[in-house]
Amino acid sequence: MNPELLLSRIRVVLCRPSHPGNIGAAARAMKTMGLSRLYLVEPKQFPDPEADTRATGAVDVLANATVVRSLGEALAGASFAVALSARQRDIGPVLGAPRETVARLLAEAAEGEVALVFGNETVGLSNEEILHCQAAVTIPTNPDFSSLNLGSAVQVLCYECRMAAFAGLPPTAQLTTPFASPAATNDEVEGLYTHLERVMTDTGFFNPEQPGRLLPKLRRLFGRVRLERDEINILRGILASTQAKTGHGRKN
Repeated sequence: MNPELLLSRIRVVLCRPSHPGNIGAAARAMKTMGLSRLYLVEPKQFPDPEADTRATGAVDVLANATVVRSLGEALAGASFAVALSARQRDIGPVLGAPRETVARLLAEAAEGEVALVFGNETVGLSNEEILHCQAAVTIPTNPDFSSLNLGSAVQVLCYECRMAAFAGLPPTAQLTTPFASPAATNDEVEGLYTHLERVMTDTGFFNPEQPGRLLPKLRRLFGRVRLERDEINILRGILASTQAKTGHGRKN
C-alpha cells in the first residue's frame, strides 16, 4: 500500500496534555515524519501561543487538531490503538518493543484507521485508558534515567512509523543545487600537473635538474581522490594568482 496513505491513517492522540509547549513539540515531531492527524483529549491549555511557537513550521497540524472530551471519542472509527506506557500494568495488553509493535500498527492501517495513544506528561495513561487500546508499547530508555519528554516520545514512535511505512527506505530531500561538479577528465588533470610544475619551477620550489620524487608524490597525493572539474579550476586559479603576484603570468 502507498506509504503516505498508511501514515495518513495514523492518529496521534495526546491524553490530558498539561503543557501547550509539548503539544506544539508533538505536532512538529509528527510533521517531520509525515503524520498529520493530531487528537487532543482534554488539553489543559489549547489553543495557545506557546504551542504555535514550539510547533515551528507545523502550525497547520495544530490548526487541524481535533479536540475531544474523552479517549473514546478520539478513538471513534479506529480499529486498532497502541498505548505508550513506561511499565507493564496488571491488566491490559502486554508491552511490546517499538519496532515490532509499529509493524502491527501499520499492518492494521492497511485495513483502516489506527492510533498511537500518549498519556499525560506527569502520570501517563490511566489503567482505564490503557484498556481502550489493543496493544501497548514501551520505549527502552536508559534505566538510570528513563524520563522522556512527551514530544520526544512522539518523535520516536512517529519515526518508527515512517521507517515501517517505507520499508526502511523513506525518500530524503534533495539539494536544489548539487554540491559536486562533474569528475575531471584526464586531460584536465594533466593540465593541472603541467601548470603546477611550471609554477613550482618559476618560484624556485622545484628544480627540473634535480627532480627527485616530488612530481610522482604530487601525482600520488592528488590521485588519492577523484578530482572534480570545479576543484581543478580552483587549484589552477590559485596557481594563476601566484603567477600574477610573482610576475610570471599564466601560460596554458
